[in-house]
Amino acid sequence: MITFSSAELYTLIASFIWPLTRILGLIATAPLYGNVSIPATVKVALGVMLTLAIAPIVPAVPAMDPMSLPGLLILMQQLIIGLAMGFSMRVVFAAVEMAGEVAGLTMGFGFATFFDPQTRGRSSAISQFLALLTLMIFLATNTHLLLISTLADSFTTLPITAAPMEGKGMKQVADWGALIFSAGVQLSLPIVAALLITNVALGILTRAAPQLNLFGIGFPITLGVGFIIIGLALPYLATPLDRLFNDGMEFIRRLAVP
Repeated sequence: MITFSSAELYTLIASFIWPLTRILGLIATAPLYGNVSIPATVKVALGVMLTLAIAPIVPAVPAMDPMSLPGLLILMQQLIIGLAMGFSMRVVFAAVEMAGEVAGLTMGFGFATFFDPQTRGRSSAISQFLALLTLMIFLATNTHLLLISTLADSFTTLPITAAPMEGKGMKQVADWGALIFSAGVQLSLPIVAALLITNVALGILTRAAPQLNLFGIGFPITLGVGFIIIGLALPYLATPLDRLFNDGMEFIRRLAVP
C-alpha cells in the first residue's frame, strides 16, 4: 500500500500548483495565448498540459503547505512573474498598434475605427491591420514557441523559492513600457514624414492657386499617399519587427535572472 506523509503530499501539490500559476500568468497576458477570443477553458487546459511537460525539470520546491500564508505568497509571486513575462512581449504588439494609430491619424483615417476584441476598445483600421500582420510574423518566426521555451528555462534561472522578490524586476518592466512610445514613433516615422511633405506641398499649392479647394483635394491625396507609403514599407517591415521580438525575448531572459 502506498502512503504519503503530510509533507510529501504538500510538496507534490505545490510542485504542480506553483509552476501552473506562473504558466497561467504568462498565458493570460502573452500575445496569441492571451487573446480574449480563446475560451478560458482552453487556456487552462493548455496551462495544465504545459505544466505536466515542464514539471519534471522544475527544481525542488519549498516543502510547505500551499494553503498557508507563505505558500500563498509564493503563489502570488509566481503569478506576478508569469504576468510580467507575458506583458513584456505584449508591449511589442502595443508598440506596433501605436504606430498604426499615429499613421492613421496622420493620414486622416482616424474616423475608421473598429472594435478591438483584444483591448475591448476602439482602434483604427491601420492599427488592426498592422497588429494582424505582426501576429503573422510572430507565428512565422516561431517566436510563440521560443516564448514557451524561455518560460521553461525560467524555472531553472529563477527557481520557485520562498525568498521575497526584489523591486528591480518590476522597475525593469516599467522601463520596458517606454518601448511602446519609442518603437511606435519609429515605425510610423516614414508615413508621418511623407505626409508632412505632402501637407507642405498642398499648402504651397493652395497659396499658389487659392481657387483650389484644399479640403476637397487634400483628404484623398493624404489618404492615397499614406496607403502608397504603407504598401512600399510592408516588404521591409519584417526586419524591425523581428528585431523587436528578439529584444522582447532578451528582456524576458534578463527578467528571469535574479
